[in-house]
Amino acid sequence: MATKPAAGGPDAGEAGVPTLLYLVGRLDRVVRRGIQEAVKEFGLSVNEYSTLSVLAHRHGLSNAQLARRSLVSPQSANEVLLALERKGLVARSAHPAHGRILQTRLTAKGRRVLASCDERVACVEVRMVAGLSVSEQKALRRSLLDCVHALDGGLTSD
Repeated sequence: MATKPAAGGPDAGEAGVPTLLYLVGRLDRVVRRGIQEAVKEFGLSVNEYSTLSVLAHRHGLSNAQLARRSLVSPQSANEVLLALERKGLVARSAHPAHGRILQTRLTAKGRRVLASCDERVACVEVRMVAGLSVSEQKALRRSLLDCVHALDGGLTSD
């Protein structure tokens, strides 16, 4: 466990305090585990659920665009898309101007499965922030977005 405090941070000088990066990594792992539990009944992996979620907000994406937004490699995105296509949750078609580019969209079945998964995943988030007030939740969201932006992690209108 990384316990070196951030230089100049509020915990600087306190021995044994986990670093922010360690805590973010730990949170990532427990959130992924919670999402996996929430979506496994529907036969989905976390990456498949994430891909469906991205497509619900940005349909018609190419494989490369989808990979960037889903935080996976283009090869992994293609594997996820093939699995989702086999399950009837997405459909792909050639881009009208660039025939080699396949655009992906959710099917009606994909939208239904995603809606069911979203309900369960929302419960994971509710559990995660149950000990925070509404103002603390808003501050956490702002702080996390600031961190993502500081590391050029996206979540912009690209």
